[in-house]
Amino acid sequence: MKFGLFILLKVIVLAIVTFILFGIAGWIAGLERSPPTPEEAQNVISSLIVVCLLNTWILAFIILRSRWTGWKLMAAVFLAQYGVTTVMSQIETAIFVTWLPPGTVPRLFLMGALVALPFSIISVLILGKRKPAAAVVDESIDQPGWPASEWAWKLALIVVAYLVLYFGFGYFVAWQSPAVREYYGGSDEGSFLTNMRGLLENRPWIFAVQAGRALLWTLIALPVIKMLKGSRFETAILIALLFSVVMNTQLLLPNPYMPKDVRMAHLVETTSSNLLFGFLVGWLLFRVKPWGPAGVNRYGHAPQTFKHVN
Repeated sequence: MKFGLFILLKVIVLAIVTFILFGIAGWIAGLERSPPTPEEAQNVISSLIVVCLLNTWILAFIILRSRWTGWKLMAAVFLAQYGVTTVMSQIETAIFVTWLPPGTVPRLFLMGALVALPFSIISVLILGKRKPAAAVVDESIDQPGWPASEWAWKLALIVVAYLVLYFGFGYFVAWQSPAVREYYGGSDEGSFLTNMRGLLENRPWIFAVQAGRALLWTLIALPVIKMLKGSRFETAILIALLFSVVMNTQLLLPNPYMPKDVRMAHLVETTSSNLLFGFLVGWLLFRVKPWGPAGVNRYGHAPQTFKHVN
C-alpha cells in the first residue's frame, strides 16, 4: 500500500514537471500568442493538466516495467515520447495543414524536443531506474533475430493494417464531420471506395507516405517492446496506450490552428485506430526466450525440474 502511494506521488510530481516543461518549451520555441482571456486561460490550464497526468502515468508505467535502466532507458523513453507526440503528428501537420504561419512546424518540433528530452532524464531518475537492480536479467536472453522472411511478412502485415485503419477510420469517423471537411477543403464523394479512387487519381503519393509512417511507428515501438519485461498481452496493451493516448492527448489542448470540432473528430478517429494498430504491433513484434544462458528466464526465475519416479 505504501509503495503504491509512493509511486502515485512520484507520478504526480512528474506530471507537475511536465506541466512546467510545456510552459518553458512553448516560450523558448516562440509559440506564445497574444494574452488569452481568463476563460481561454482556464481551458488551456485544465486541459494541460489532464494531458500531463495521462501521458505521465502511461510513460511512468512503461519505465517501471522496463528491464533497461540508466542512459539506455532515457534514450528509449525520449525516442518513444518525442516520436509519438511530435514526429508522427507533425509529419501530418506538415503535409495537410499547409496554411500555418511560416516557421510554425519547426517550432513545434523544437517544442516537442524541449519537453521530451528533460522528461526522459528526470522521469528515469525520479522513478528509481538510474541503476540496474540485482535481480534484473539482461536482454541477452531474448531470442535471436527473426529470419528475413518472418520480418518481411510481419512488416507487410503492419503496413497493410495501418493503411486499412488509417483510411478506414479517417473516412468513417473523421471525414463524416462537416467541420473536418470544411477545415481541409474537401468533400464526401459518397462512399469509401469512391473516396479511395479519388485519392489514387489525385494524390497517389499519400499511400506511400502512410506506408512509411507505419514503418516509423514500428521503429519507435521496437525499443519499447524489447525493454519491457511483461507478457505479450501486457506489452501489446502498453504499445497501444503509447500510440493512442500519449500521441492524441494533445488534441485536448485548445490552439489557434485547429478548431475544437476538428480536434475532437480527430481525437476519436486517431485514438481508436492507433489503439488497434499499437496492440497489433506490440503483439506481432513481441518475442522472448523462455530460458536464458544462466538458467533463468526474463522474469528472473529458474526453471523447475521434475524427476520421473517409477
